[in-house]
Amino acid sequence: MDFTDTPDEAAFRAEVRAWLDEHLVGEFAELGGRGGPADEAGWDVRIEWEKLLGKDRWLGISWPVECGGRGADFAQQVIFNEEYAKADAPARVSFFGEGLFAPTLLAYGTDEQKQRFLPKIQSVEELWCQGYSEPNAGSDLANVQTKAVLDGDQWVINGQKVWTTLAHRAQWCFCVTRTDPESDGHHGLSYLLVPMDQPGVEVRPLKQMTGTAEFNEVFFSDARTDKANVLGEVNDGWKVAMATLGFERGTAFLSQQLAFQRELEEVIEVAHKRGATEDAVIRQELADSYIGVHIMKFNGMRMLTGLVKKGVLGPESSIGKLYWSNWHRTLGERVMHVLGADGGIIADDSDGQYELDELQRAFMFSRSETIYAGSSEIQRNIIGERVLGLPREPR
Repeated sequence: MDFTDTPDEAAFRAEVRAWLDEHLVGEFAELGGRGGPADEAGWDVRIEWEKLLGKDRWLGISWPVECGGRGADFAQQVIFNEEYAKADAPARVSFFGEGLFAPTLLAYGTDEQKQRFLPKIQSVEELWCQGYSEPNAGSDLANVQTKAVLDGDQWVINGQKVWTTLAHRAQWCFCVTRTDPESDGHHGLSYLLVPMDQPGVEVRPLKQMTGTAEFNEVFFSDARTDKANVLGEVNDGWKVAMATLGFERGTAFLSQQLAFQRELEEVIEVAHKRGATEDAVIRQELADSYIGVHIMKFNGMRMLTGLVKKGVLGPESSIGKLYWSNWHRTLGERVMHVLGADGGIIADDSDGQYELDELQRAFMFSRSETIYAGSSEIQRNIIGERVLGLPREPR
């Protein structure tokens, strides 16, 4: 694999750098890379930054020109995400809309749906959330029980979703629902687009040990959406939902490896300042993490070759998810080894509240990464059964 830029790619990289140099100033630069897809840090500043990206078509960079994008090829998408991460630009707030829903819409949507939704994503007028997990359908997504029944020109939706990231900020939800009441498993599901601002939708925040509440429960009680708001075919939503997960593990995380690399560099710097690198065990742990983050990069590039060829990622995308989530969780543990006793949390005696620094928060949040977007156990099953062709696990 040749990572050297062609002349055209070098020119594009220069264009990206020049734009970032010109616009990443003031409060945008001060915010840095804080926040993330599941984090509200610096939210208002990040919204304004996202609008700036959309105005200059860096939001939607891969979309066809006729859909308002730049028609960027795969190499250009990689370059943009690399330079964005290197510049320490603000974390994106359109992750679910641009990163997950938009590529799924481009692959399965009608022309009318593309014309309706893509411009609002690019202008940041409409944010999206993902209605997949349920209390009894998390890792086993095929057990979805939320139901939708057609009533004239509208679907009527009843059920509950959980761990719905930023649902309280979103105007729309792409929601996996059971539209065939006689079906079970992955059959009879549809991929509905549901407006969040209506009487039949209730959002309840779930507060975490990090002190934040960006995850939510969402209750649908006779909520409605238009009959036309189905992506793909009715009762064939499993295929569409799996495509979204492929995008979640594909280009949506192109810059993730660089962000992890920067985080590791910060940890190594802290280790040097604290003298922790004098400990041979800690030195070995940090070296192992350094090797791992580069393995992540090369494996990710190999995996994304399939995206270029097929347009969507297959089950091999689970390899990347399994690897990066376990690598980051382990890094969080190694951060605590570096900090030692200083990694502990001191709570206020009066109300039990506590403040977290970025390393403490990274350690806590990384514990969830082997669960969300598909648990490690499920990823191993997918790799074994659908990539390696091993016998299915007994059901």
